[in-house]
Amino acid sequence: MNKQTRLLIASFLSSTFITGAAFAAGVHPTTGEALADDQTFTYRILDEHSSVDPQVVEDVSGAEIVRDLFEGLMNQDRDGNLVPGVATGFTTNDTKDVYTFTLRDTAKWSNGDPVIASDFVFAWKRAVDPELSSPYAWFVQLMSIENAGAIIAGETAVDELGVTAIDDHTLEVRLSAPLPYFAQMTTHATTFPAPQKVIEAHGDAWTKPENIVSNGAYVLTEHLPQERSVRERNAMYWDNESTIVDKVVALVINDENVALTRYLAGELDRTEVPAGQFPRLQKEHPAEAISFPRLCNYYYTFNLSEDGPEAFKDPRVRQALSLAVDRKIITEKILAGGQPEAYTFAPEATAGFTVPEVEMSAMTQAERDSLAKELLAEAGYGPDNPLTFNMIYNTSESHKKIAVALGQMWKQKLGVQTDLGNLEWKVFLETRGNQDFDLARGAWCGDYNEASTFLDLLQSDSGYNDGKFQNTRVDELLASAKIASDTTKIYTEVEQILAQESPIIPIYHYAGVYMMDSDVGNWPVDNVEQNWYSKNLYKIAE
Repeated sequence: MNKQTRLLIASFLSSTFITGAAFAAGVHPTTGEALADDQTFTYRILDEHSSVDPQVVEDVSGAEIVRDLFEGLMNQDRDGNLVPGVATGFTTNDTKDVYTFTLRDTAKWSNGDPVIASDFVFAWKRAVDPELSSPYAWFVQLMSIENAGAIIAGETAVDELGVTAIDDHTLEVRLSAPLPYFAQMTTHATTFPAPQKVIEAHGDAWTKPENIVSNGAYVLTEHLPQERSVRERNAMYWDNESTIVDKVVALVINDENVALTRYLAGELDRTEVPAGQFPRLQKEHPAEAISFPRLCNYYYTFNLSEDGPEAFKDPRVRQALSLAVDRKIITEKILAGGQPEAYTFAPEATAGFTVPEVEMSAMTQAERDSLAKELLAEAGYGPDNPLTFNMIYNTSESHKKIAVALGQMWKQKLGVQTDLGNLEWKVFLETRGNQDFDLARGAWCGDYNEASTFLDLLQSDSGYNDGKFQNTRVDELLASAKIASDTTKIYTEVEQILAQESPIIPIYHYAGVYMMDSDVGNWPVDNVEQNWYSKNLYKIAE
């Protein structure tokens, strides 16, 4: 018999269902708070999003929009726990390599068509299809779905992917090996359903507001590239009566200081706090300046491809540059928002992850600097042969401040000469993805709450291994972690290898450092993944 792991949702629905009558009374039915007449949530994003196509989107800002426009099998609550989405629950077989999801019969696309299991089959096959060349195809392979890797490599037909629509409301997924956190991965945008008829009718233009059909709580009503994106309630959404926020506006504001000015003028409900300003803003606006842990890291990656700088092929050079970074100056003097220093790739906030001891973290900065000088001299670099390279980052005042600080640290301590390059977001992604750099800024927010969401990026064949780091032992360890009951020793060894080989320079682990209007209710500060859904928010009357 199958081992039941079905999610029971009756209590969930009864505790969160909100009737239209309650809204009409202008009072939140659970908290009793008076609701604002204008239920519009407006927030700032740094750059134009990459896409709103679930199988193409590759950035955090885009994923935030996609989570509103589309709904996958499972969602997350404010604490990051799994809750039903299109699926009401799932079962697994005894060996946990077959998952069967039951889809609700009330789910609809925004054009009124029912959302059925074949919509997920189409989307998942589309994600691995070499013809689409999805930047997140590798994620489906990480999910251990049968034949995903071979399909991506062009060795097997797309129809051989291990996903089947048993009937309209039953989706079967077959894994190549058990994966304990598989269900968590179905909250990721890449796994959201896609409307086949609409895509076939409009091609790449299917995501334009006049063409798009989606199944989430909102529909896309306006998109002005590099300026604004607007989504409004989807009357066809199965749980539309529980939604309070009517309209969500994302404004592209490249300058975080300009964004802060606009926030203080009342134009925004949320914006990031500019580097170094959190202490002041917390004193001046204690109810609005917030900081909380996030499941993200900030790092610089070396180009270790064949065409990368010869100097970076020597691990002593990479170690020296990492050692010479005074992370405390960056976190306390430049950022000052509660971000912890990083000496490992995976953050401490990761579920089930114990941050391992690495040699660098136990040293004083003076000891690190001394060792950095020794290593760089051993590698043949010094006053008579200074190390020179370029480093790139995407447009942001914070990124610029950090890049400038790094360059100054390396110059003062090691005599290194750096040439800084500031690139617009999409150009930056393309440049980094093509290995057209020496040293590049990187950041990663977990796609699910398990250490592999970070460490798998440095697997040799990872789609986001932009530095092209290759280490056979790391690959072996990460493969073994997929089926291990206890990954502590495995991940500890991986992190120790990364500290020794230094393919990346960890700088800090993120905190969510925002100015958040006090009239925004139910922001999920305890969800370290920050998978937020506008349908769960509400605006409080002032």
